[in-house]
Amino acid sequence: MSDPAEGAQVRVAIFGAGGRMGAAIARLAAASPDRYRVVGAIDQPDCPHLGRDVGEVAGVGPMGVAVDADVASGLLGADVVIDFSLAPAFATIAHAASTAGVPLVSGTTSLDAASQRRLDEAATVIPVLWAPNMSVGVQVLADVVARAIAQLGLDYDVEIVETHHNRKADAPSGTATLLQETAQGVRQGLRPVHGREGAVGARASDEIGVHAVRGGGVVGDHAVHLIGAHDRLELSHRAMNRDLFAAGALRAAAWLAGHAKRPGRYRLADTLT
Repeated sequence: MSDPAEGAQVRVAIFGAGGRMGAAIARLAAASPDRYRVVGAIDQPDCPHLGRDVGEVAGVGPMGVAVDADVASGLLGADVVIDFSLAPAFATIAHAASTAGVPLVSGTTSLDAASQRRLDEAATVIPVLWAPNMSVGVQVLADVVARAIAQLGLDYDVEIVETHHNRKADAPSGTATLLQETAQGVRQGLRPVHGREGAVGARASDEIGVHAVRGGGVVGDHAVHLIGAHDRLELSHRAMNRDLFAAGALRAAAWLAGHAKRPGRYRLADTLT
């Protein structure tokens, strides 16, 4: 891998290319050919799109890159690899990217402790950027939430409400967890309470409520309520479509390929500076 010059076209490999997010990345990359070029499209051996052109999978016409299960060959010539796969497959791309020396951007969620260790191990060899939500707007929301909690002080209770489509299998969302951890980083000792039922008693001052709503086709809404005795501040982010996650991942990929010269863990917030 060679570092692209500032403003140069970034050569991207996609891990999870046959999935919904992989297709979105390919589609947005095709719409900005001066900025991005897909050079590898990788997915699992049971992917129904193996052998198909990734551009056709994305609905934008041929891009000259077929979806393949061979991870090593899919990384050839890439400046960076973007991973939107499933948690059980994460170890595969973390190992392959480390071996090939290709920086890794990952938006795969529900990573367990072992996968988080894989991230740390990979970061000793290559630049790694992982985020549970690739929306730049969500990152800005987290920054605003941190400042608001610090400025309002202990007199304001913190509650988080997240809403997603009815097919989402996990709760709370990775973004809700990010916002929870943001609040806990500012106000030490906050204890998460996931929903309330029955005679739970008065709300304790050390609680941070985290609530999940599921229904219809909601892409993802997140709201942080800061509630005082006399007023309430609501900070929220609403995703209008899933392209914002692909756009954020491509932005992170361009930043990682062009700026992060050293191995290490990087954050989406780093791309905003």
